[in-house]
Amino acid sequence: MVRFMIKGGVWKNSEDEILKAAVMKYGPHQWARVSSLLVRKSAAQAKARWTEWLDPSIRKTEWSATEDAALLHLAKVMPTQWRSIAPRVGRTAAQCLARYEQLLDAADGGGGGGEAGPSGGGAGAGGAAATAGDVAPESRPARPDAVDMDEDEKEMLAEARARLANTKGKKAKRKAREAALEQARRLAVLQKRRELDAAGVGDGGGGGRGRGRRGRRRVGDVDYVAEIPLHRAAPAGFYAADAVDERAAGAKAGDARLIGRLLSAHEGTAAGGGGPPSRAAPS
Repeated sequence: MVRFMIKGGVWKNSEDEILKAAVMKYGPHQWARVSSLLVRKSAAQAKARWTEWLDPSIRKTEWSATEDAALLHLAKVMPTQWRSIAPRVGRTAAQCLARYEQLLDAADGGGGGGEAGPSGGGAGAGGAAATAGDVAPESRPARPDAVDMDEDEKEMLAEARARLANTKGKKAKRKAREAALEQARRLAVLQKRRELDAAGVGDGGGGGRGRGRRGRRRVGDVDYVAEIPLHRAAPAGFYAADAVDERAAGAKAGDARLIGRLLSAHEGTAAGGGGPPSRAAPS
C-alpha cells in the first residue's frame, strides 16, 4: 500500500532551526530548495513560516497606542485587508488580525488586551506552544522538541546537517574529483616508469637507460633528449679569417668587372649615335 504524507501542521523547533540555516545558505528566495530539507513542509509553508514568524525584521514587541490607533483607522478604511494593512503598521498580517480581535474583545469588556499570541504582546516570551488545532501554524510559536525524536526526524536532521555543511557545489566537486583522478593516474605512470628503469626494462619514457621495444630508434634519427638537433660543434682554437678575406676580395673584383662592362657598353652606345629612345610627341 502506498504511503501518503500530508505536509503541514505544527512547526517544531528542529524544523525552525533547519529553516533558518537553509535560508542562511540558499537565501530567502529559493524556497523549493529550502523545503527539500523539510520532510513535512512544502515550499509555500516554508516561505509563510519565514515571513510570518522567523524573519528577524518582524517586530514582536508590545503594541503602542499609536500603532493601535493606526490599526483601528486602517481596519475601518480597508476592512479585512490585513495583507495591505500589515506593511503600513509595520507588523505581519497575523499580528494585525490578532491585535484587532484583542482590541474588539477589550472594547466589549472581555479583557483580552494582554492575551499572548502572534500580536507581539508576550508572544515569544510566555506564549503557549501551538496545538494541532491552530488555524495558522506558520504564525505560532514552535513546539518544543521531544526528548526521544522519531526516526524520520533524526534522518531529516542528519540529511540537513550533511547538505548544509557542504560548501562546494556539484560542479566544483566534480572538477576536484577529476583533478584527483588525473593526479593519481600521473603518479601511477611515473612510478611504473621508475620501476621499469630500475629493472632495466624501460618503456621509452625513462630517458636513455634501458630502452625497450617501443623506445628503439632507427639509424639516423635524432635523440631530442640526449642531443641538440642540427648542432655543429665549433672547431677548437682561433678562427681563421683567410677564407673570409678571399671571398670578400673576389666579391670586390667581380663588382669592378661588372662596373667596367657597364661603362664600356654605355660608351659604345654614345659613340654610335645611339642614345636613350626619345618619347614621341603626342599627335
